[in-house]
Amino acid sequence: MKSILEICKDVASLACVQAPQSLFESNSQNDKIFLSVAKDALNGLLRFGDWQELIKDGELKTIRGKTDYLLKSFCPDFFQLLNNTVYIKDVNEKVIGAITPEQWQREKFLCDTSNKIKFKIQNSMFRFLTPPPDGIKIVFQYRSAVVAFDKGLFVEKTEITKDSDIPLFDEYLVKLAIRWRLQARNGQAYQEEFNEYEKECRKRLGAGIAGENIFLGGRNNLAESEEVFYVKSNA
Repeated sequence: MKSILEICKDVASLACVQAPQSLFESNSQNDKIFLSVAKDALNGLLRFGDWQELIKDGELKTIRGKTDYLLKSFCPDFFQLLNNTVYIKDVNEKVIGAITPEQWQREKFLCDTSNKIKFKIQNSMFRFLTPPPDGIKIVFQYRSAVVAFDKGLFVEKTEITKDSDIPLFDEYLVKLAIRWRLQARNGQAYQEEFNEYEKECRKRLGAGIAGENIFLGGRNNLAESEEVFYVKSNA
């Protein structure tokens, strides 16, 4: 696994430009450009899609009378909630969430919400429609904001801060992401490199998407079923 500095040096060789000596310990304009482009490249990959490398499990334990929970307090690397992945742990009961502002107002003021647990993500907060019972464990999946890890400590990082940091994403994708941006920054032709980057990202993202779940017990009995079995479809 190559560090971000080593990857940048490889890109410099491919693009026939001066290689950076250090991304963080140099005042060279060339090195500063490489750092800026590298950060932008990793940020672009982070936002490209739901990479398997970024999918994590999250858990929130409710407190009596509390409806608002700061996401960063229990998921420091939170980037985006994955829809339809929120459940009450060990109860097989789905929590209905991520409702629209219109639905939120209707549910809050016009409907009986006494037996409902609903939430929305707003202003970096996990907000329940009504105070949930105390001690409920809400489990969910989310896309992490991690883009690299420390080479020596193997600590996840949401931003590169050292020359030795290793990108979380595939090395080839990172090279492509940096190269087209560098060439665009330098006023060079970059369309061919950009097309290759987009093509490779779609191919790798598609290969990592799991097949659709197929329920074998019959949809009409799903609500009453205590135990649910799934198989993966590769269709």
